[in-house]
Amino acid sequence: MMSVKCAFCKGRGVDPFDLLSKLATCQVCEGRGKVEVSEPAIKCVYCSGTGVHPYGVRITCTVCNGRGMVTVRGKTEVCKDCKGSGRAFESKLPCLTCKGKGVIAIKEEVEIYE
Repeated sequence: MMSVKCAFCKGRGVDPFDLLSKLATCQVCEGRGKVEVSEPAIKCVYCSGTGVHPYGVRITCTVCNGRGMVTVRGKTEVCKDCKGSGRAFESKLPCLTCKGKGVIAIKEEVEIYE
């Protein structure tokens, strides 16, 4: 696990949209300004690392949950369905193939010697 600056509130620890009040804490980092992310992590392509849902709504990104980063394990390649955007072209929702990450794991072939 690594600690990174909260993308949703930009590390300030307060609600970036002042929805409840100017004193309300950030719902992602709970006011700490930092969040924990499992390694290895990459910037969330669905929200461009902002932590905010990309279509003008004032909610957290549904792919990274507001952290701005997603965990990707093993070797990866660009998702062929969304071409790395993380978005399904028909609906603009997260791509079902890569789950909005823009990359998919490469299945390694294992040779068996007899």
